[in-house]
Amino acid sequence: MSNTSPYVLVLYYSRNGQTAEMATQIGRGVARVDGMEAKIRTVPPISPDTVASLPPVPETGAPYATSEELANCAGLALGSPTRFGNMAAPLKYFLDSTGDLWLNGKLAGKPGGAFTSTGSLHGGQEATLLTMMLPLLHHGMVLCGLPYSESALSETTTGGTPYGPSHWAGTGAKLPLSAHEKALCQSFGERISRLAQKLAD
Repeated sequence: MSNTSPYVLVLYYSRNGQTAEMATQIGRGVARVDGMEAKIRTVPPISPDTVASLPPVPETGAPYATSEELANCAGLALGSPTRFGNMAAPLKYFLDSTGDLWLNGKLAGKPGGAFTSTGSLHGGQEATLLTMMLPLLHHGMVLCGLPYSESALSETTTGGTPYGPSHWAGTGAKLPLSAHEKALCQSFGERISRLAQKLAD
């Protein structure tokens, strides 16, 4: 990936891997659009260890995001498991550190949207997606969801909402993404990618 290529930042926190898999599927959708690339990044966990004591690069999965990567993205897909109808603390902690980007309007006018995974089918998916959109609005981003012209949105018996992709992970053995959930993630990535191109023009 060249340093000058426009990209959609797929930024997520994942504890058990489901949200990370959604990020991968969204990245595939982004890559469907010529001239646009996906940059998949995660954030460090919040723990009793200080940031200084944690390794600078995660042992597995995507690299940690930087403020510069967020500032220079053409679009943003923000993902988290649900935590009582809200995003997980590590992602919130990262967003809370972006006041300088807000002050300088670095994200204003760019498309942004959210995706989530829950243990139970009605575990706060829509509430989480809506609350994740609030920081995007404060940054001046143009919100992107999923229209009902996506047939999988009407056919799914697992995850999927007009507010953004969602996944039903189950409370026991973790369920893999369904075909409909994968389709919606990919469509979401493609939609943000196309919006990013149009808004940049």
